[in-house]
Order: sequence, then structure tokens, then C-alpha cells
Amino acid sequence: MHETEQRVRSARETTTAPVAPRAGERYERYACGSPEFERRLFDRLARELMMVQLKTKKRSGARTVDRAFYAKGLLGVEDARLRFLPDLPEDLRVGFARPGAEYPVIARFSNASGLRQADSEPDLRGVALRIQVGREEAHDLIMTNHPVSHAGNAIEFVAFAQATAGADTAPRKAFAMFVKLPRKVGWATASRMRRNVRAGAGREVRSLATETFWSQGAMLWGEAGPVRFLLRPAPDAFQAPPPSKSDPDHLSHEMASRLSRGDVVFELCVQRYRDPRRTPVENAAVAWREKDSPAIPVATLTVPRQNVDTATARAAARRVDGLAFDPWNTTDDFRPLGNINRARKAAYEAGSAHRRGHRFVTPVPRRNVIAVKVLDRGFGVLNRFVPWHRLPTGLGLLNLIADRERMRRRNLIDTEVREAPPKPRPVPPLIDEELLTRRSFDGTYNDLSEPVMGSLGTAFGRNMPPVRRPSLANIPNPVTVSRQLLHRREFIPARTLNLLAASWIQFQVHDWVNHKRYPAGTRSVEVPLPPGMTWANVPGGPPERVMRFAENHGVPVAPGEPPILFANTASHWWDGSEVYGGDEAVARSLRDPDGGAELDLEEGHLPTGPDGVPITGFRDNWWLGLSLMHTLFAREHNTVCGVLRAEYPRMDEERIYHTARLVVSALIAKIHTVEWTPAILATEAIDIGLHANWDGPPSNWLTQLGLWLADRHALTGIPGTLPDHHGVPYSLTEEFVTVYRMHPLIPDDYEFADHRSGRPLGSLGFDDLQGSASETVLRQTGFANALYSFGIAHPGAITLHNYPRSLQRLERDGEVIDLSVVDLVRTRSRGVPRYNDFLSGLGKPRIRRFEDLGAGPETTARLRDVYRKVDDIDTMVGLFAENPPQGFGFSDTAFRIFLLMATRRLQSDRFLTVDFRPEIYTPLGLDWIAHNGMKDVLMRHCPELASFLPREASAFAPWRPTLPEEPPIGGPKFS
Repeated sequence: MHETEQRVRSARETTTAPVAPRAGERYERYACGSPEFERRLFDRLARELMMVQLKTKKRSGARTVDRAFYAKGLLGVEDARLRFLPDLPEDLRVGFARPGAEYPVIARFSNASGLRQADSEPDLRGVALRIQVGREEAHDLIMTNHPVSHAGNAIEFVAFAQATAGADTAPRKAFAMFVKLPRKVGWATASRMRRNVRAGAGREVRSLATETFWSQGAMLWGEAGPVRFLLRPAPDAFQAPPPSKSDPDHLSHEMASRLSRGDVVFELCVQRYRDPRRTPVENAAVAWREKDSPAIPVATLTVPRQNVDTATARAAARRVDGLAFDPWNTTDDFRPLGNINRARKAAYEAGSAHRRGHRFVTPVPRRNVIAVKVLDRGFGVLNRFVPWHRLPTGLGLLNLIADRERMRRRNLIDTEVREAPPKPRPVPPLIDEELLTRRSFDGTYNDLSEPVMGSLGTAFGRNMPPVRRPSLANIPNPVTVSRQLLHRREFIPARTLNLLAASWIQFQVHDWVNHKRYPAGTRSVEVPLPPGMTWANVPGGPPERVMRFAENHGVPVAPGEPPILFANTASHWWDGSEVYGGDEAVARSLRDPDGGAELDLEEGHLPTGPDGVPITGFRDNWWLGLSLMHTLFAREHNTVCGVLRAEYPRMDEERIYHTARLVVSALIAKIHTVEWTPAILATEAIDIGLHANWDGPPSNWLTQLGLWLADRHALTGIPGTLPDHHGVPYSLTEEFVTVYRMHPLIPDDYEFADHRSGRPLGSLGFDDLQGSASETVLRQTGFANALYSFGIAHPGAITLHNYPRSLQRLERDGEVIDLSVVDLVRTRSRGVPRYNDFLSGLGKPRIRRFEDLGAGPETTARLRDVYRKVDDIDTMVGLFAENPPQGFGFSDTAFRIFLLMATRRLQSDRFLTVDFRPEIYTPLGLDWIAHNGMKDVLMRHCPELASFLPREASAFAPWRPTLPEEPPIGGPKFS
């Protein structure tokens, strides 16, 4: 495992640890009194600073994003030295600050502007120091050549940055300072900020070596309490002559000349905290005056004599210019204090990641903002009378876009435990180069600025606040609900789909979500049974009066309270983990044992383990449908490896493996987006919208115009955009899990036939296709025949009274469970709101009567008998009971979660956006994805099935059956 991955795992394991009170907090005051509120505020301000970076880039004509401030480096050296004074005061001897101690220092001097302008332009100057105490300890100090900040707090700081971004001419600067800034902060604050800026930037600076630099904000100095620090020139520093007006880089040249003659020396001093009035910690716009707090020398900084114009020195300067200095790169003894400093952590991390191409922000065009507001209000009125799916296609598509934008604002809730208030940390390690060009094994480093985001073990997010209702945990009894409303009396087919569609969605869900369970019998959920009913909870066990099944692991929230958050033991990304495995050990165990890039297959079939179940990335709940999908895409991976090896003979086996994984995972995502989903949601608006997600809009100019007005990504397709989390770190959600409970798709009985003759091969029940039996059936039937048999068969309709009987008495991991009861109980215990609250949480009108579900008289009567009132209807029951729109395979309410999350799964993933490019995938890989789909995969590995595939529909629509010419001779093939 890479060192960076180990650090990520360590950080993940300590995320929920209790936070001890931090030294120095007694001096601080958080916005609205809440560190968590302040953190959310700073996150928003950080995004706004990233927008400032983009605006500056646009105004300056630069090709890349630069620092929001201090963009132009004037001097960068790696060989400076900091030496503490021998007579360092006793109470300042803290941590690395020891008498006579000496440390190497990286130093960067710069102008303060975000524009790389001439040194003669009015501006502040800054210096950033990285004091290298040891391999695991460094301290960053950041200073400016004016004792106070123009901004008293983070909000003022960002407002100033927004007003002045890209102001590169005198008229623009005047407009920013006298018009834009007062609009943001008010006239009085703007006047004070202008005075501070004029005082700091208006002076002529002849040499960096003769300037004094102040921290502006406070920091802790151990038990000595808060200090501000400053760096002032040594007493013997000589003055420089007036600068040349014709030299735009005179400060760099002056320092180069000075260093060619001797060392440049500064004194590092501290000013002690006195009281909140004279030496405020929270207001960076107030100076700590010398008469109140004299500067105490503590160390000397020496930049040694050198020639900064050599190739070695220029290379060092480039390295220094690429560093990200942050005052939070320190230890608890020297924690930054105050509002400005607390904001710096979010701001500097975001700005640095943006500059390095690790984090992104996408401006929303004004036309989209206006259009979506107008559409949202208009459709809000129209939908009271006409739902979106009854509108003309173009209007229906715009209706969905407006709904999705509203849900992005309301229905994305971050559940990750966040750092509040911020904590010091070591300098973040460099990211392994390999992780820039391949998916990690456990989903880390997809977002390079937040490596843990979406990885294995992170919590499920929420689309609406969780609702804990312990008094209704078993009301109504979930077993009664199952028997009265879910139990399949007779099979109800979904005639627009084939059985491969049911296999596909389970294949996908195993890539996306998995709640960890306790081992059977160690920690269980108990459901009381209705009167007169008993249940054997283990195979061959005694009848009991309760139904028992393994409880899920939860994320601890508070002592004595049941968990409301749960971790995903798969990664949240669309990364093919069901095929490739969720961690490095599993992934490597699936590889060709001879060291090749291919997955291990035995004559085209997955090898089986000691339990008889095929060995692959995810083996739970195994049945024949999964055997088909896993085998098909393991073969596809090996085929892609072969063509990559032939096309790029110098590519090593490790690169071939990871490139093939990228290609196959993206192909799977494409198939789901533009083939499976339009098959189960068969409407023109959905088909256009999903193809626009992947390929951009159709050629119809009116549709293009509407999408251009409403959606900033619609004209390119998501793979042509930058990653966009829409303000909330990416994760799949508990509501997403709930709407993908599609077990009615599974039939109880299966017919197999020979694809060549149509001759029946026999019938089997679902129990005969599970676990170790699946591979036996597959090899006995033949891969092509099994695919054909699934292709001509229908799955079940996702509706009430159609839950598979086989799943209502299912043996799994040493338990006998009723999966329909488990589904109901899990949804309740995870705090997913019940159906009516689910509706209102998505902005849909609540139902007032059982009849409003439109489920028919008999079912409505059963609903009324089972539930006391409509507000108690379980979410899964309500979703199954709805009459779906014409062409839909599931309810419109379930579709709303899909509408929100489908594009999110693509837009958040850098390998499906900014890194969906030939440098990562290879040109052949991108071509493979562009020109292949499910039909191509099927024909590549079973070319004999080509004539049975639908002509005008996807591979998930019913196939053409072969009619047998004569009745079968003898009994069924299966023994």
C-alpha cells in the first residue's frame, strides 16, 4: 500500500474520535458562536475565492489558474536558515523554539496581488517561510509588509477579493474600490478597508531586504498565549537606491544583486497578547501597537549569499513557487488564532488545490441562474395541473432540469464528520504520481483535494434529513406489511424489459453500495411476529416468535443512541469494484497468476472458490444473473487488455491493467446511462436527457437552445466538463439505496432454451440458481444459451404484490431471512423518511388519502387495514404502490432521486470528467468507449447471439426468440 493511502486510512479511522479542547480557544470567538456554522461559512467563502482565481485568470489572459493572492514570486530559496537566540525568554521556549536551535527554511518573497504585474504598481509584498524541523514537522509562517490586514474578518477579505479580482487598470481599480466594494460591505467598512490598502500599498518599496513583514493575525505560542510575529531587517541592512521605473522586476533584480554580495538577514520577533481591546485576536484590521506590545526578538533568518541566476537556483525557485504555504502546517503549540486564520485553512487548501488542478469550480452562467428561477416558478404552478411527463417533450425536459436544480439546492446533505474548529497538521504529503492516472483500489484519491471523499468506508450521504422514530420502529409490523402488500400471489411481468435488465441492476448496485453487517448471531435486529406465526431463524432451527437478522454497523453519534449514519463498504464511485474488488489485496488476487494484466479465467469462466461461488470482486447474494454479468465483463476486461497490448507494445502490464479497468468501468457507466436507464424509463424526454448527459444534446436547434439556457453542461455532455460536487462532497445516499430496492424484478421460476433451435432445456426455481449452484447451471447450460434465455424472458414489474417468494425465505450467511421484511426494517432504522415525508422532502405534494396512491380498490383497502394513517406508509410500499408515468418501470418519486443522483455520479468523478482524456485512457481506450455498447459486448463474446438482439431497442429490451420446429425429446437437461 502506498504511504499516502496509509495516511488517508489513518485519517479516516480517527475521523469520529472525540475532540479535546484546544489550547488557545479561550481567546477566540466563532461566527454565530458555532465552530460548525463557521466551517460551513468558510467552505462557501473558499469556493468564492476559487471563483476569484478564475476571474483573475480570465482578465489576465493566463492559460492556467494562479494563486488568488501573492501570485508573482520575487525570490524563492530552499537554503535559508532560522536560528533561535541563545537568550530566548524562558516562557517562549516551546516546541521547536529552543535557545540556539537552528533549522533549514524555505522562503518565498512575492507581491501580494493575484495579478503578475510590474513591481512598480502599488501593491503589498509578502513573505512565506517553511521552517523544516524534521521529516514529520514543519511550520509555515506567512507575513505581509503592513502591520494590519485590510479586512477585519474572512467575509470582508473575500468581499474585497471579489470586488478587485482582475482589476488591472486604474479605472477598474477605482470602480472596484468605490462602487463594487461598498455594495458588498457598506460604506463605512469600505472606507476603512481603502485606508488600510492605501497605507500599505502606497509606499515605494526599494528592497525586500529593508522591509518589515507582519503576521497580521495571531498565533498561539504554547503556554505563553497568543502572539503576533514580525520579520524585520537586521540593523545593519543597507538601503537600496530608488528603483528603475523601466524595470518591471526591479525587486527581484535588487535582491539578486544584494545576495551576490552577501547574506540577507532578518530578525524574527513576537508581540505578546495583552487584552482583547489593545491586542484583539479576532480582528485582523487592528494593529498591535509597539507601545502596548513591544516586539521581542526571538530568532534570526538568514538568506545566504548566492547567485540566484544559475540553473540550480532557478530550478529551486520554481519548486518553491509551486509550494502551498499554509499557517495550519504547524503543531498544536503554534496553532493559528482568529477568524482570518481559521478561514485561511479552507481558503488556502481550496486555492492551492485549484491551482494544482486538484479541485475545480464551475461558474454558473447568469442565463442559467435566471432561466432556472423562471422555469422553477413556472413549472411549480403548471405541475399542479399537468405533471412533467404529460408535457410536450421539450417542455418536459426543461421541467426536469428545473426540478434537478432545485433538488441540488435542497436535497444534497453532507454527512461526513468535519473538522470544526480547524486543527494544525503536518505538511500534506505529495500525491503519488500513479494515483493521478489510475483509479485507486479503494476509491481514495478520486478527488485529489479530498482523498477520502467517496472511498470505501465513508458514510452514506442524505437527500433529506434523517428521521428517527423509535416508537414506530415496528408499527405497523413489517411482517404484516410484507404478507399483506408485498407477497407475490402471481408473477406480474415487466413486458418492456428482459431478464438481463434485472441482472444488470444488481450487478451495478454491488458496485455502488453495501452496508456492513455484523456476523450472524452476534448482534441482531429482532422483529416480533404477528399472532400465530413462527419463524426458523437458522436453517433447520427451532420455530421462534421473533424474526431475527444481522444488524448493520453504524457510525457512532452519541452514547446510548442508535446510529443514524452508516458507512459504505464499497466505494461510492462508479469504478467497477464489483468486478475488480474493493481493496488492493482482493484486486491483485483476481489477476492472472502469471503476472499479466488480465483477470483470471478458466476457459472463459470465472474460477470458483472452495464454497463453489465464483471468485470476483463482490460475491455476496450470488445467483446466475450475477454469474452472467461478471463473466461477461471479466471477458471484456481481458479483451481490452489484449488490444491495448497490441496497440501499445511498450506499455507495461500494470499500466495495461489499470487502463483496461478505466475503459471497462467507463463503458459500464455509459451502458447504464444511455442504455439500461432509457430502457426502464422509456420516454423521449428521458432518452434525450440521458444522451445529453453523455454525448451532448441532439442536433435539434430548439432543444439545444433550451438546454443551453437552463444547463451549463448540456451542450458538451458531462465527460467534456470539470468535476462538480454542487457544493456538497460526493457520496451516494441512503435515499438512493432505498429507491434502488428493486427486488420485484427477480422471477421465482426460470425457463432455459437452446438459442440455435429454441428447444427447451428445462426449468429451475430461483433457489436452484443461487450460490454455488449458479456456476454449475451456467456451465451446464452454456454461456450463450444462458444469455439467450435471460434475453427472451421478462423480469417482474416493480409494484406491490410482486415481491419474489424465493426472497421471502432466503438462506444467507447462516440465517434464514425474509428479505422484504429486512428491506422495510433497514429503511426505517436508517432514518429514511416515510413515504409522505419522502414526497414533501422532494418538493412533491403529500397524499391526503390512501386513494391518492391510485393503487386500485383492493390494494387501497389493504393499505388502509395495514396502516393507521397515510403518514405511516413505508417509503418502499408507497414507491411500489404509485402508478408510474407511461413507459416507466418504477415510480416517479423514485425517479426524482435518480434525477438528482444520476448526473452527480458522473459529474463528481474526475475519471468521467476532467481526466476522461486520451492521456489517461489512451486514444484507443476512448475510442473503445465511444464506439461500444451492451450489444457490442454481447456480440464480441457470444457472436452467435447477434441475430436475436433487438434491432431498434437496447440489449435490455426483449430479444427475438427462436421458435422450436418440433417438441423436445426426452426430459429436461438439468439434473
